[in-house]
This record gives sequence, structure tokens and C-alpha cells, in this order.
Amino acid sequence: MSTPGRDERPFISGVVEGFYGRPWTMEQRTELFKREHQWGLNTYLYAPKDDYKHRMYWRELYSPEEAEQLVALISAAEKNRVEFIYAISPGLDITFSNPGEVAALKRKLDQVKAFGCRSFSLLFDDIETEMCPADKQAFSSFAHAQVAVTNEVYQHLRDAKTFLFCPTDYCAAFCNPNVPQSSYLQTVGEKLLPGIDILWTGPKVVSNKISVESIEEVTAVLKRPPVIWDNIHANDYDPQRLFLGPYKDRPTELIPKLRGVLTNPNCEFYLNFVAIHTLATWCRSSATGGGSDVEMGYSPQGALTLALSDWLQELMSANQPGGACRSARLRKAPQPDEEPMQTDAAESLYVPGPGENPLYTAEPLTLDDLNLLSDLFYLPYEHGATARTMLEELDWLRTHREAAAAQTEEWRGRAGKFDSMCDAVVQMFNRLSNAPNRSVLYDLYNYICDIKSGVGLARAYVKTLGGQDQPSAQTLTDDPEPWGFRGGLSGEFQRMLPGHGNRDLFKRPPMTAVYCVRPYCSGDKAEVQKIFKELQRREEQSPKLISDSLSSGDVAPSPQCALVVEDDIGVCGYALGLTDAKQAAATEQRPGSDTLLKDYPSLVVVQVLPRVTDPSPARRMVAQLLSSIRSSGSRGVFCELRQSDRRMLDFYSKLGSFEHVPVDGSLAQDAVIMATKFQ
Repeated sequence: MSTPGRDERPFISGVVEGFYGRPWTMEQRTELFKREHQWGLNTYLYAPKDDYKHRMYWRELYSPEEAEQLVALISAAEKNRVEFIYAISPGLDITFSNPGEVAALKRKLDQVKAFGCRSFSLLFDDIETEMCPADKQAFSSFAHAQVAVTNEVYQHLRDAKTFLFCPTDYCAAFCNPNVPQSSYLQTVGEKLLPGIDILWTGPKVVSNKISVESIEEVTAVLKRPPVIWDNIHANDYDPQRLFLGPYKDRPTELIPKLRGVLTNPNCEFYLNFVAIHTLATWCRSSATGGGSDVEMGYSPQGALTLALSDWLQELMSANQPGGACRSARLRKAPQPDEEPMQTDAAESLYVPGPGENPLYTAEPLTLDDLNLLSDLFYLPYEHGATARTMLEELDWLRTHREAAAAQTEEWRGRAGKFDSMCDAVVQMFNRLSNAPNRSVLYDLYNYICDIKSGVGLARAYVKTLGGQDQPSAQTLTDDPEPWGFRGGLSGEFQRMLPGHGNRDLFKRPPMTAVYCVRPYCSGDKAEVQKIFKELQRREEQSPKLISDSLSSGDVAPSPQCALVVEDDIGVCGYALGLTDAKQAAATEQRPGSDTLLKDYPSLVVVQVLPRVTDPSPARRMVAQLLSSIRSSGSRGVFCELRQSDRRMLDFYSKLGSFEHVPVDGSLAQDAVIMATKFQ
């Protein structure tokens, strides 16, 4: 087998067509090869998820018509010095232990090899990890099955120039318990033949940042540097998102520690100019720059400016695919055998008269327009500077309504600033809509229409606040038109779930804290006691409650009946329960306890620090606690509250499930009993 030494092979750089959705056309792919060659990229990985014969029907050979197209495509890549890597995804339903299945895989790749392809890839991403009974008997693990088949196919192809393997655990978030201890990755690293390179997306499927340390960690396990399959510009997971920001948060020190980088960009081909252009700039950058904004390093903003400047030329060109200008088509000269169009000799260009509307003339698109467009559709974890400013201004304007009513100078000034930014979006939309290159516009149109509509609604709302206009029917009606709001069924589901807004990129001041509810462990005892004592100091010291023994640690909670909530500072609340509270109640010798415990044998106590202003974490803890207690067979649950504890009295009253229960003789003087029965 003639495989070049690892150090002799060039750094893989380019594009993977690996998204879900409509695959690119053959013409678009050919255009991509030209761009890659022009920008210094060298690789294209063919892996469109919705090409049936790549994934769903991977066993089927290509028809003569399909074969002709692939031959032409591979030839076009070679002509532009781009390495064409054909990927196949058999993982949906392959039986690894069946020789016939492996033979079908070899037969398919042999066919593509006959088309002139010399590089291949086996992908096992986004599949179920449960093996069928036959595979369980033949292989010790899922990783073992994948590695065995991949090695056999690799050896069968013999002279593959490049061979890539995509693992099922292709990012750190999928590794159990972590990257260094992942038995799956360990098997892949130890058993996969050394000539096979491995694809990796980074810490997550869509990684915000990829650090040198994280790559060194996975390299040690895989026993080879990975090829990054980068989803930073992918948008197939959300039809309302588009990413036109630069390639960033990947330091250039990564370059010597990687086998390569392939970007899996936006589904819309013509909207990937920035994604691919800035990746090419990154790949050409010197590692000594450290990814900082220095002269010899890589500057994301500098790379973006270069990309947008080149993109502007393409947008304004009438010679791009699908971009022939309308005026050229209208001025087509008649052929010799055609009769010229008869026109009225006296007819001339229309000139509006005094007082009439002037002719609409589209202003040319500018670099400022494209910078604004990029800011509005930046990156998955980050809005551009202008978008952030617009959100901050809108938030300030709507939260300072008293200033709006008083028409203070500050409010009017900031309202004017916001209106000017909204107007810039509208003007950008108008100029883009009239750019000569229609191919780009058609890919872009839904996105810019959407943002123009959203900006228009916000603009009308601010004018209403400032008394400049009547309340807008678009923004304030109880029965809006379908185009007057954003959402759909998926959005409605998400808004009904806890924590749905935690991934919003704009955090309204004060920032919404992210809370983590988790099971209580022995190490939390001191933190729970600390919270209990702090709240005791805030409230009256009496009366003593049965639940105090739970909070103080004198009585241990029942199994599966203890939770804590954490914020970015630390443990900030807890929920503890006893499925059978008889023993704890007997210790206090309270009158009336027998009557209460007959209907409500279980006890809960929930406390959160005052800094937790959001009731959602406490609600979640109560819901989980009640579920555990109910599964134990309990008839009902009660809690004791001090009358001075207005926060928790209000909390339980608003839950809807707990009701005030009067108890003869009262368990404790000045205590309030809230309880709920299980059906």
C-alpha cells in the first residue's frame, strides 16, 4: 500500500457538503471548486445527508445518468486542484457482521473509484448506537464493529489518497464520561489503521470555541490529529437562522496540531461566500499570530472585511450565475432575421411632472450594507455589533416608559438613534433587492424579508411609546395577522418548557441567571445548613418546625427525595422530603399530628435564597420531589411554613396544587400548614 508519510501529506482545507436539506447542484459544486482553487483551499467532501444513495439507499449503485454527473464533478475538482472525497453513510441500517453488507459497501465504493475518485470517507454520525443481535455476537462493542468494517474497506481500496472516518461520538459532548475515558474513542484510537484520519467537530456539535488544549486531549486518545468538521456556519438545524460572520474563535496555533479543517456551512450555496472566504484566510494565516488582531496573525474582523469586499463585487456583477442584469435582457439586439419592435416614434422616456412622484432609482449596494447584513446574521453564539446595539437600545426604550411619557431628552435621543438604525436596515434591504446578482438574492430573500419585518414592528412600537403614532395594529392587537408574529408549533412547544430562553444571545439586563437543579449529595450538607441558618436569621426564630430537622441535617431525607439548585455562584436552594414523617413528628410531640399524617403522611421543605428571583427552579424541584414521593405510594404531602415567611407562603399559594389545611391544636403555634393529596 503506497500511502504517503503523515508529515508529507498536505493540510486538508476546504468544504464538506454535509448538511441536511436540499443538496447543492452540480453547477454549484463546480463553482465551489473554482472558488476553492482561487482562495487556496484544496478539498471537497461529498456528504449531503439527503442524497439518497449517499445515506438512505447506500447499497444502490449509481445509474448511468448519475454516474455521468459524478464523473464530470470529479473531473472538475481535479481540474481545479481540489481533492474530491466521496463519503458514504451506511450506519442507519448496516449489519456489520454480514459479509454481504460489507461486499455491498465495497461494490459501491469500487463504482465511485471507477469514476476517477481516489479519496473516500465512511461516516457513522447521527445513528442509533444499539447493535442488532447478530452484531452483538460478532463484536465486543459498537466501536469494534465500526472499526472492523472501516479497516476492511480501507484495505480493499488499497491506494486511497485520503481516507476519513467519522465516529458516532464525534464531539466531546457525546463522549461518556469524557474524552480521555471514552471507551468508544479508545477503541477507535487503538484499532483504526494509522492511515485513516478521523473527523471531529470539537467540544460540541456546533462548537463555540475550539481550543488547542481540547485538540491535544482528543489527539492523545485517537493517536492521530483529527480533521475538524466545523459546523460553526451550519444552519440546517434552524430554518430561521443564517450565518454571515467570520471564521473565529479557533486560534491559528491549531493549524500545526490538526490534520485539516473542513467547514460544513449554510445550506444555501450562494450565502457561503463569507464562511468559505474567511476560512481560507484563516488557513493561510501564520500560527505565530496567535489568532489575535496583529499584523501577521489572523484577525476575524480583517478577514470579514476582505470577504465582504470581494462579495460586494460578486453581488454587483451581472456575469455571475443567475445574475444577468435585467437591463441587459431588455436591451437584447434583434437578430438579422427578426423584425425590430415597432414603437411610437414620438415615444420617449417618462419624465415625472412637477408635484408627481419621482422615478424610483435603486441606489447601488455598499460595503456598509454588507457589514450591516453580516452583523444581523452573524454566528450561532454571537450577534454582530450593530445587532447587539439595536437590541440594547430597544430594551432600554421599552423599560424606560416613564421617560418616554415625559419625553426626556435622553429618551428622544435614543429613540432617534434606534430609528436611524432601523432605517439603515430598510435601506440595506432595498439596495440588496436590486443588486444585479439574483442568485444570491434568491437564497437571501427570505432572511432579509424576515429581519426587515421584525425591525419594522420594533420601530412602530417605539414610535407608539414616544407618542409619535397611534398604537400599531401590527404590534398591539390581540388578533394579529400570521405575518405579524414569529413562531409556529415548534416555538410554542419551546415557550411552554422550562429554560427555553437560556440560549438567547441577547440577555436583557439584569441578565437571567441559568440555574441547575440536581440531586443532593453528601457534600451538599454544609451548604444546605448554611442556607437554612441564613434564612433563620432573616425570619423569626420561632416556632420550631418539624422540617427544621431536615434542613439542619439532623434527619436524613428519604432516598430520591433531595435536590439542590445551583447558580453561577453556588448552591442557592434546596428541596428535601420524607416519605414517612411519623418519626420526625413524634420527636416534636405535636398535638394534631396524627390527624394530619393520616391524610398527608409525607413532608417536604423547600427554601431558596433571596437572590433567586425566578420561581422556576423551585417549581422544578417541587415537581420532581412530588413525583418521587407519589411513586412511593404516599397519599399526600404537607409542608410547614412560618407566618413571617411571606416568600414561601406566596410561592406555595401560586403553585396551584397546595392548599391551606387547618389543623386542630396546630402542629406549631404561628405555623401555616400547606398540603396536597395524590389522586
